[in-house]
Amino acid sequence: MYDIAKSMYIDIHSRKGKNMKTPFVNKAQIDEICKKFPTPFHLYDEKGIRENARKLHKAFSWNKGYKEYFAVKATPNPTILKILKEEGCGTDCSSYTELLMSDRCGFSGNEIMFSSNDTPAKEFELAARLGATINLDDITHIDFVKDILGEIPKRISCRFNPGGTFSISNTIMDNPGDAKYGLTRPQMTEAFKRLKELGAEEFGMHAFLASNTVTNDYYPTLAKILFETAVELKKETGVAVSFINLSGGIGIPYTPDKEPNDILAIGEGVRKAFEEVLVPAGMGDVAIYTELGRFMLAPYGHLVTKAIHEKHTHKEYIGVDACAVNLMRPAMYGAYHHITVMGKEDAPADHVYDITGSLCENNDKFAIDRKLPKIDNGDILVIHDTGAHGFAMGYNYNGKLKSSEILLKENGDTVMIRRAETPDDYFATLEDFWDVEV
Repeated sequence: MYDIAKSMYIDIHSRKGKNMKTPFVNKAQIDEICKKFPTPFHLYDEKGIRENARKLHKAFSWNKGYKEYFAVKATPNPTILKILKEEGCGTDCSSYTELLMSDRCGFSGNEIMFSSNDTPAKEFELAARLGATINLDDITHIDFVKDILGEIPKRISCRFNPGGTFSISNTIMDNPGDAKYGLTRPQMTEAFKRLKELGAEEFGMHAFLASNTVTNDYYPTLAKILFETAVELKKETGVAVSFINLSGGIGIPYTPDKEPNDILAIGEGVRKAFEEVLVPAGMGDVAIYTELGRFMLAPYGHLVTKAIHEKHTHKEYIGVDACAVNLMRPAMYGAYHHITVMGKEDAPADHVYDITGSLCENNDKFAIDRKLPKIDNGDILVIHDTGAHGFAMGYNYNGKLKSSEILLKENGDTVMIRRAETPDDYFATLEDFWDVEV
């Protein structure tokens, strides 16, 4: 619990009472939206999503084969996926239902990347039926897929895990050696040889070595590792990869004291590594892929909630109508999410609160010891950066129901893109099981 408190406590030391994040809606807008849709709800900014997607594509426009495969797990909503499809994105799927959703949204063939682990047979079968590019997480999956499908797909990818620690400028970013994902370096050579023998014709590589990095150096550093590995594999196996997938890992600044990543600088850094490593090796036609989720959506989503109770005991508490069911990250990781009290943006942050939900768990807190303006019952709170891994991580503990999702359209109108759950939804899987004999 100390780590959670420490993470959420950051606000007191960095903000000095100043609101340093601005919602993408103002007080008048949110009041009108709340008249139409009851709180809590997740609100997404179409304009911001589209502008960010276009900036990403501009950053990698130097690579003629570039494609972003949006990580569906971050925000699995058909309307969001269709917006991104219009902006030239594909989908990165990791489960059966994500594949189904992509299919129903009109994605097909090479527009779908299937990157999973510990994968059931039926998921590989569906991925193959949709023509998705399968990204193998383990060398044993080669024969597993061959036995299921009767053959190896002509287009295939392997996920690489170099092990050890991953560092940038002597700073340890993450520990791939402890991660369950991917093939070792010797296994990559063995896998490429085996896949080639089994008839694979188009090869790709993939790696994910650090999560939510807030540095312009992550992708260029990762890219150089993958580019050099690709050159080595060509010499060892005769296989020249046609695409290299940098996966995700580009993060956002959840705390208000950090600067956001510069995607144009990141794209330029990858280009320099590309020119330095791949072009001299005669591999200048390799396509670059990304699988971004958080970077694509997180800043363009708010969890909108209402203050409904205040409690004065050993601490000062504000109870809101949202809970960890709507946003699990603070309870699960101790993650910081900035909070704006709408209409009080310029008021002094001279009160210290724990902002809580109603679950029967003491970690159901959106903020701990957070300096905020005085909050009154009925005030609307915007919890920032919930556009990715927000609604998606929801669950039904305590019989709580997941909220609706609302899209703020480019023209300023709002539309519901997922309704809130009802008790009937919650009980649906119990139909015909109320009177089981025991």
